[in-house]
Amino acid sequence: MDIKICDAIMGAGKTSAAINYMNDSPGKFIFITPYLKECDRIVDNCPIKNFKSPKDKPRSKLLNLHFLLERGFNISSTHALFASYTDETIRLIREGHYTLIMDEVFEIVKEINVSKGDVMDLLANGYIEIDKETCRVKWLNDNYVGTTFQDLMLRAKAGTLLYYNDTFLFWMFPPEVFQAFDEVIVLTYLFEAQLQKYYFDINGFSYRYIGVEQRGGSFYFSETGNQFTKIAGLKEKVHIFDNKKLNSVGDDKFALSSSWSERHFRNPVSCAKMRDGLYNVLRHYYSGKSGNSMWTSFKAQKDRLTPNGFKNCFVSCSCRATNEYRGKKNLAYCVNIFFNPFLKRYFEEHGCVVDEDKYALSEMIQWIWRSSIRDGKEIWIYIPSRRMRELLQEWLSEVSALKSNAEN
Repeated sequence: MDIKICDAIMGAGKTSAAINYMNDSPGKFIFITPYLKECDRIVDNCPIKNFKSPKDKPRSKLLNLHFLLERGFNISSTHALFASYTDETIRLIREGHYTLIMDEVFEIVKEINVSKGDVMDLLANGYIEIDKETCRVKWLNDNYVGTTFQDLMLRAKAGTLLYYNDTFLFWMFPPEVFQAFDEVIVLTYLFEAQLQKYYFDINGFSYRYIGVEQRGGSFYFSETGNQFTKIAGLKEKVHIFDNKKLNSVGDDKFALSSSWSERHFRNPVSCAKMRDGLYNVLRHYYSGKSGNSMWTSFKAQKDRLTPNGFKNCFVSCSCRATNEYRGKKNLAYCVNIFFNPFLKRYFEEHGCVVDEDKYALSEMIQWIWRSSIRDGKEIWIYIPSRRMRELLQEWLSEVSALKSNAEN
């Protein structure tokens, strides 16, 4: 298996290069992207490859996927379906000698919301046991017929459930899926700070970096590195809100983090202050309207912080790889991203060096790039977290160029 990481800045032509690669290759492909609309782009731009997108009728998308794989079709599908691959899927991929192209990194690890008390009860009653060396949860009771822990049982039986430090229960994507492919190509940016990089490392996958180059007006993968590393005039197009009073909420390093927000915004006064400040920036400073604005917070705080008139402008802070919001020019990024501390410790104990600042930067850039900036247009953005604001400012200074050497 050959794993390639196409780590290139936004607008470098990664997806266009992938389309040319697939059209020029006699091989078979599975193209995975976060959104259905992007699946259609692959279908439309690779007519000679006759891509198919699995449908949920008459039975299920997974069964339809298996039907298509058995017949050797090229597949364009979503991250969500990729997460549900089974042993049968793995067999069909291996027998079909497919290449995987993954548009943006996948949610390779997911926290499972089961209380420590429930885990202790399952242990005490002999339903599960935990391998102290590997942290894997093994399901012992084959007679279980309830529904409460049905999903937990299935994940444990698949060998994908881990319980770390007697506290943190999480699912990890089975590495056997990646091993089934002849070739894997991941399209992303700042891969070195992303979860999937750490996942590849701890599972013993070797990988190499490739780039993108332009030849004859078209984009192609390059074995010699990236032709595109900067974006012309980017720093001048991103206007970061500078107001000491309205930014003061985020002065502390951990302000607006997930745990900080959960504690702080339980207080109605603090919540109202943040919500009013957000409204003030979007409506009065930016003269924003619902159609040209987008904002984010952690999902748990969404309803508390939604400013009047901007309910439909919320875009999840984990949003990536979609053009749906390219008309948005007034932005508010009201989060401060950190690694889950248990997950960070787990990866570090397995030899990974976790760069939280670069991870936070990569998450923020992906969100910002859903907006008008992807088309080279100016944007105005409110980032109350001082840490996140400074990370963006430093990055803009690094990647901005006086002359264009990349196209959007």
